[in-house]
Amino acid sequence: MTTAEIRTPRGLARAELHCAVEGRAALLLGHGAGGGIGAPDLVAATRGATAAGVHVALVEQPYRVAGRRAPAPAGQLDEAWLAVVDDLAERWFADLPLVFGGRSSGARVACRTASDGEAVAVLCLAFPLHPPGKPEKTRQPELDGVDVPVLVVQGEKDTFGRPEPAHHREVVLLAGDHSLKADVKGVCQTVQEWLSRVLRPLD
Repeated sequence: MTTAEIRTPRGLARAELHCAVEGRAALLLGHGAGGGIGAPDLVAATRGATAAGVHVALVEQPYRVAGRRAPAPAGQLDEAWLAVVDDLAERWFADLPLVFGGRSSGARVACRTASDGEAVAVLCLAFPLHPPGKPEKTRQPELDGVDVPVLVVQGEKDTFGRPEPAHHREVVLLAGDHSLKADVKGVCQTVQEWLSRVLRPLD
């Protein structure tokens, strides 16, 4: 494991790099709004990705590196994320296909930036379709705006809603809630199988 510090227009970001043996692609994963990169589902997804021969960068947004728990506005998160993507693509993952992903808020960032960052696929862990109890405040357009393959891994009892499958979008339901910690083995296996399948045409 290696840690890289990256300067962005929104402050210093940090990436924890986990290298696979083969290195057929790279998966960049962002954390949730109030959590960090040690979340159980992110750790499980990292294990699954490296088992599939994919390097992983667990990305800490500048507000977290600075010690703040309250997230920055969406535009600032996206700007910092794309700066991290550019840096990692140049320094660590040159010429490799990039998969964007994250849990909850990090999944939203991955969806919003997939096109600008030229991601080949997007992994959403516990995508927050709407705030609990407020289905009218949907984030569905963020999912619908992605035109590359998407995997959504969602807890069956997630109070943030349940996205539906669609063209280019698979949804896998696992036991548990928004944390996805009830079935980390399922997260690991699902991510490994999906990455192996979605990257096969690019090998």
